[in-house]
Amino acid sequence: MARTVIVGASVGGVRTAQSLRAAGYEGEIVLVGDEDVLPYDKPPLSKALLAGTTSVENVGLLTREAAAEAGIELRLGSAAVGVAAGAVRLVDGTELPYDDLVVATGARARPSPWGTPPGVHVVRSLDDAHRLGTALRAGGPLVVIGAGFIGAEVAATALHMGLTDVTVVDPVAVPLSRVLNEEVAGVFGDLHAGRGVTTRFGIGVTDVREAGGALEVVLDDDGVLPATTVVVGIGAIPNDEWLAGSGIPTDGGVLCDSHCGSVAAPHVWAVGDVARWWHPVYDRYVRLEHWTNAVEQAVCVAHNITHPEDLRRHAPVEYVWSDQYDWKIQLVGRTGGDLAHVRVDGADPGRSFAVLYGDGTGRFIGALTVNWPKALVACRRALSKPSTPPSTAADIQGLLESARQAPRPTGAGAR
Repeated sequence: MARTVIVGASVGGVRTAQSLRAAGYEGEIVLVGDEDVLPYDKPPLSKALLAGTTSVENVGLLTREAAAEAGIELRLGSAAVGVAAGAVRLVDGTELPYDDLVVATGARARPSPWGTPPGVHVVRSLDDAHRLGTALRAGGPLVVIGAGFIGAEVAATALHMGLTDVTVVDPVAVPLSRVLNEEVAGVFGDLHAGRGVTTRFGIGVTDVREAGGALEVVLDDDGVLPATTVVVGIGAIPNDEWLAGSGIPTDGGVLCDSHCGSVAAPHVWAVGDVARWWHPVYDRYVRLEHWTNAVEQAVCVAHNITHPEDLRRHAPVEYVWSDQYDWKIQLVGRTGGDLAHVRVDGADPGRSFAVLYGDGTGRFIGALTVNWPKALVACRRALSKPSTPPSTAADIQGLLESARQAPRPTGAGAR
């Protein structure tokens, strides 16, 4: 009987296993995870789980009962350390032969370059979230290094938990300007400042040091920030080093073709944050650290394993979201940089709006939406069918302006 071994038990690995069964795969499925806990979802780690407003059970991805019912063998708490001769080698010495191998080992938090004295945290695993939550509940000044999505979410969650002394530091002058143009990204810097976070943007960190039982964050403008807790959110590194010497090429992730199969190792596939695949639309290698991408890529790989005569290419429209305070921030398609863009305000212009992006010809290629679900739906629909009008940024702008101005329903059926 054929066997597929999936290494990595986060959302990409779990969804690959489930999608294989949904696609009619009848062989053995082995799901390997390095943590000795049942698979869980990671977006809540910096939000609800960190705050203690949800439980581990509520963020679970797969129970033992569901795995057994689907015929998925769980090998948890034993990390994969290598691949040779058509088998995955685990840290305990076990070898798992495979007919197909799916690498779904994700990415790890980029470590602190200033060391890890007590009180310095990253947020990437369940244990990370538990340790940080305990530290935040103890109180004291919090310094977050990095104003990307993880750092911003941790800062917002900390305020929600009752901390009053929260500072976010980032060498970039405008937060999120790596994914948005500066004037739009500036809105989110103002959001944090308006909620009581101290923002130190355009300033780097030179050291994090112990000081009398606490910490000090030393800035490159000679400033020093006292802290009880420091969170380092400065990016992620794909977990591909365990494949060294395996013959599976890696370069900032597992190198794959447009079908998400290894460029040089037959019957080897990659899914999620660890996959760097050839995007058939962008015509270059791409690695996306998006939950939605991992889910969609899992479906694609499951289909390609089950139907090798009908290979599908993975060409997703990017989608990522972030919950900060009471704002729902969602990005779809290509945004930021020097792309042409236009802002359309929703019913509440102060907190409900969309920014539409177009290429040099005016073709609609991406959007940011904030607290405007209908705008997101319209934008995703247009991007998923680019050959169907409306396909220009101007078309989408007109559509959203019409939706905003449409009268609200009244009567017994109105909500």
